[in-house]
Amino acid sequence: MSAVTAVPTTERVAMPVLETRGLSKSFGPVTALDSVDFEVRAGEVMALVGDNGAGKSTLIKCIAGIYSIDAGDVYANGEQVSINGPKDAGRLGIEVVYQDLALCDNLDVVQNMYLGRESNQWQVLRETPMEAKTRETLAGLRVTTIRSIRQTVATLSGGQRQSVAVARAVMWNSKLVILDEPTAALGVAQTEQVLALVRRLGEQGLAVVIISHNLHDIFETADRITVLRLGRNVGIYERRKTTQQEVVEAITAGIPTKVSGIPATAEATP
Repeated sequence: MSAVTAVPTTERVAMPVLETRGLSKSFGPVTALDSVDFEVRAGEVMALVGDNGAGKSTLIKCIAGIYSIDAGDVYANGEQVSINGPKDAGRLGIEVVYQDLALCDNLDVVQNMYLGRESNQWQVLRETPMEAKTRETLAGLRVTTIRSIRQTVATLSGGQRQSVAVARAVMWNSKLVILDEPTAALGVAQTEQVLALVRRLGEQGLAVVIISHNLHDIFETADRITVLRLGRNVGIYERRKTTQQEVVEAITAGIPTKVSGIPATAEATP
């Protein structure tokens, strides 16, 4: 293995936790991703937006190792990596919370947090340390609305379920958490609860990617916004220096508008 060149501190701070360069993916004659450059940094909430069919889910599934990529490179903390399956993604600290949450309603919070990763000794579950770690993780994320970690997930509200799914994702030494439509079908109060949780993930130094069709939610939480259209990256916008109108124009027309005099980072789709 070749030696890794030392990177100055200032460059390490700015280095993306995850980056794709020229990532492409096709399904037969259909091009889902066309040379997509994408990045997210530690402590940043990066929004990924676009219309249906823009390539958002395909990009996330390539990063998560569910789909193989046809062309392009993936970098983790500046080093080129190969992600050939979900286990590879997990070893890199990449966790995805899909829209269906993948929770088991008949199991309690602790059991869902450790689903498939149970702690045991001589084939006996180590309940006490599992409970302690669950409480510690929920407390660290300031999730206070769950009455008992031993209540079944079936008894939780939508916002509480989302909190459990996110807490499970960050409990395993995660560096990047990807949230797919985390506020879909939630009420106003539950949506605000989840958005506050997303902001806390960034504050704690994790890299966060949030996929959403709700631009109001995006502008409440994101630091930067990547717009995909027809499988191409048509612009990256700083949330504080852009408007919803500019983002909508990029989503619908692929127009790389200027943000405070800074051109968008990708070419417009022809």
